Amino acid sequence: MERLSDIGTIKEILSKHGFSFSKGLGQNFLINPSVCPRMAEMSGAGEKVGVIEIGPGIGVLTNELCKLAEKVVAIEIDKRLIPVLSETLSDYDNVKVINEDVLKIDLNKLIEEEFNGMKVVVCANLPYYITSPIIMKLLEENLPIEAITVMVQKETAQRMCAEVGTRQSGAVTVAVNYYSKPEILFNVSAGSFMPAPKVDSAVIKLNVFDKPAVQVQDSKMFFKVVKSAFGQRRKTLPNSLSSGLGISKLEINNLLSECGISLTARAEQLKLEDFKNIADKIQG
Repeated sequence: MERLSDIGTIKEILSKHGFSFSKGLGQNFLINPSVCPRMAEMSGAGEKVGVIEIGPGIGVLTNELCKLAEKVVAIEIDKRLIPVLSETLSDYDNVKVINEDVLKIDLNKLIEEEFNGMKVVVCANLPYYITSPIIMKLLEENLPIEAITVMVQKETAQRMCAEVGTRQSGAVTVAVNYYSKPEILFNVSAGSFMPAPKVDSAVIKLNVFDKPAVQVQDSKMFFKVVKSAFGQRRKTLPNSLSSGLGISKLEINNLLSECGISLTARAEQLKLEDFKNIADKIQG
């Protein structure tokens, strides 16, 4: 369906279906006509490529993905939008809408059942309130996906795509860089949405690695170290790690010295390799 980014068309469709926006679900629909075609094109959607979309809303981005991809599976938690999507996606026979919570669905099973050996990418305009849990699910579940192209809050985008070891980096920066090579594609102003959010957005692309950026003995311990280090980021590493891991400060000091890490360092100064070395040392 064309003109889906037109405010009048959106209001007419939503009114017909008795739909009202849910603040709890973080619903902001795109009305900037240039954003979705650009997102779809940069996502890697194409012939023999399957796309998972999360939170299709009224189907603005879905329409653009359907034009390019072999098949699109859109996962929408709000059952009120299912009849809306049936109308707005009626021009396409290569799309399937699933009324599920993406955090509860078995994505490996979905990919196996729906995409039949195709290359798979994810493309979505994510609700701000649940961005990190969704991205971490996509990265942690070892899915056969090549890339994740998502629109997120601009500040979140900058944090996720920061270089590990810089002031802007945090635990989520380390996690994203462990699993993928992130990049910011372009910014999107708040006025591009209805209703307009209070902050600007950005589209980022996470190019997923076949293997993590560093090879660790135990990934659970690696992320436990990362979480502990950033859990009290104003403190120096010996204090935050000792507190977070339940290991004496003396042991932590010895361990950091063995890894060649300053005892006055803070979490944001460490590289991926440093976190790996600490985690592997703890494992023994």
